[in-house]
Amino acid sequence: MNSPFHTVTQDIENANGWQQKYRQIMLLGKKLPVMPDVLKVDDALVKGCESKVWLYIDFDHSENSLVLAGDSDTRIVKGLLALILALYNGLTPEQATQINAYNEFERLGLISHLSPSRGNGIKAIVDKIQTMAQEKR
Repeated sequence: MNSPFHTVTQDIENANGWQQKYRQIMLLGKKLPVMPDVLKVDDALVKGCESKVWLYIDFDHSENSLVLAGDSDTRIVKGLLALILALYNGLTPEQATQINAYNEFERLGLISHLSPSRGNGIKAIVDKIQTMAQEKR
C-alpha cells in the first residue's frame, strides 16, 4: 500500500470502536487541503453522492501520475474523501487500476458502519478515479 494512505490510516486502525474511528475520519477531513472555489464547478460534482462532493482529477505527464483534489459539504464524507485521495494521489494509472478501495475500507472496518448511500457515494468517487486511470493507461 502507498505510504500516504498508510500514514493517514494509522489512527483509524488504532482506534478502539466505531465512535473513535468516526472521530478520526472527521479529523482527517479537517486536514484535507482547501479546494479552490474555481475547481468547485458542476462538472466536478460526483454523481451518485448524496452529499455534495467535488472531485478534481488531473494527470501529471512528467511524473506519469494522478493528481487529485476534492471537497465535500459534510464532515464525514470529507474525511472519507481524504482517505480515497490518500489512496490514489500520486499513483501511476497502472498502480491506480490495481487498487481495490472497497477492500481497503473493509480492512479498516468502515464498510459495515457506512449507510448504503455513503457506500454508494464512495463507489461513485472511486469509479470516477478508476475511469480516469483506465483512460490514461
